[in-house]
Amino acid sequence: VQLQASGGGMVQAGGSLRLSCTTSGPTAQLQSMGWFRQAPGKEREFVAGIRRSGSSDYEFYGDSVKGRLTISRVNDANAVNLQINSLKPEDTAVYYCAADFDRAFPISLPSNYRLWGQGTLVTVSS
Repeated sequence: VQLQASGGGMVQAGGSLRLSCTTSGPTAQLQSMGWFRQAPGKEREFVAGIRRSGSSDYEFYGDSVKGRLTISRVNDANAVNLQINSLKPEDTAVYYCAADFDRAFPISLPSNYRLWGQGTLVTVSS
């Protein structure tokens, strides 16, 4: 199973982007899917995650982005979108999609994810 992240690009401050994460090939349902970002010289940071419990998905957001991001699963499949609004220059980073077949506790810990996408660059100009 491979993850593919897309949707990055260059945008002006205040703009919006939607990142997408898809999987290649049929596979069992991924219980946890998340987005992390890494800016130059900084550690990888959790931005958003979605974790399945029963037939429901629960959303989680990093403190630095809360209120500006929305993560959503696409058609109950192994794919998620990340809508980012009111972009700021400090949002500039490579955004990575991550996933796991198990439920990640905590969802914000990178080591709880065994599958990673290649990353997509988001650049926000002031």
